Amino acid sequence: MNMRAIFIDMDGTLLKASNCISRRNMEAIYRLIDQGVMVFLATGRHYEVTAPYHKEIGLQTPMICLNGAAIHDAETGRATQIKTVRLNEERFHHLTAESPCNVMIHTAAGLYCKETNEEIDYWTKIGQIPPQYIGDLRQAAYQDVLKYSVRTGSPSPEISALFKTEAGVIDWNDGFELVAPGVSKWSAIKSLLAEFQISPNEVAAIGDGPNDIEMLRHVGTGVAMGNAGEEVKAAADFVTEHHENDGLAEFIERYLLKSYAI
Repeated sequence: MNMRAIFIDMDGTLLKASNCISRRNMEAIYRLIDQGVMVFLATGRHYEVTAPYHKEIGLQTPMICLNGAAIHDAETGRATQIKTVRLNEERFHHLTAESPCNVMIHTAAGLYCKETNEEIDYWTKIGQIPPQYIGDLRQAAYQDVLKYSVRTGSPSPEISALFKTEAGVIDWNDGFELVAPGVSKWSAIKSLLAEFQISPNEVAAIGDGPNDIEMLRHVGTGVAMGNAGEEVKAAADFVTEHHENDGLAEFIERYLLKSYAI
């Protein structure tokens, strides 16, 4: 395969469940970079909890964060592109404030959440920045929202469907996320491909979640992790190993490195 770039999801793809990058994954990425392939991270995470891993690998490429709602410069961390989402806030909070779910609102100025949890504690530890606000979000003065994340603990398509006229909806097994209409990892990838003058046919993307489906469908080579759901696997050209078994490295070693050894 003649690849010029690869876009890699983080959770469930690059990272093990322990939030670590395995040595095998790291070495496969290094070999790819040595062969001139541009390596990008494309994640649902916000910048502060993406940048430490970007730095650990030593990447110098822009970061796609918050499902494509933000692109950050590698050197300065500055957001070079943001896409804000506008909801009917009163309606949103009416639907979520009294229900037993957590709500996280990612803004250009930081994170606002209904309550803290293990995941948010981890974000604070890794990113070194606590949430701007924890509590009743109807009382919070936030603006420039990039992503709403609603964690209900189970699939909630009957609630997420109520926002489809206002936002891009991503349904998960434990809730849903809302971004601006037309925003996705793929929309951000298109911006970067234009900037670097790379054809989608010269690009691979690898991921495991519903927020990866569009990029897997549209790049030249879409790869689903072994731990991905069936809908994600159906959108891909290849299915690799589970993220706990270094499926990222498995794909790179098997399909991307050997073509350079000819």
